[in-house]
Amino acid sequence: MAKIKGAVVVDTERCKGCDLCVVACPSDVLALSKELNAKGYNFSYMENPDACIGCAACAYVCPDACITVYKVKLQD
Repeated sequence: MAKIKGAVVVDTERCKGCDLCVVACPSDVLALSKELNAKGYNFSYMENPDACIGCAACAYVCPDACITVYKVKLQD
């Protein structure tokens, strides 16, 4: 059986650092960056990418729709 690995892509310039995605993630994948985007917000990023299961909970709660989640099948 193939395993599923997720990948989260955040539009860092649209992200306003509301932290909803970080709280919604069941695998503690996301965190807020110490860097700022052009608007002066700490944007979200994948702090722990290997833990991502591709559940898309982060994308569902994002009020600005700046998160895209991809699922990749890994071969054993």
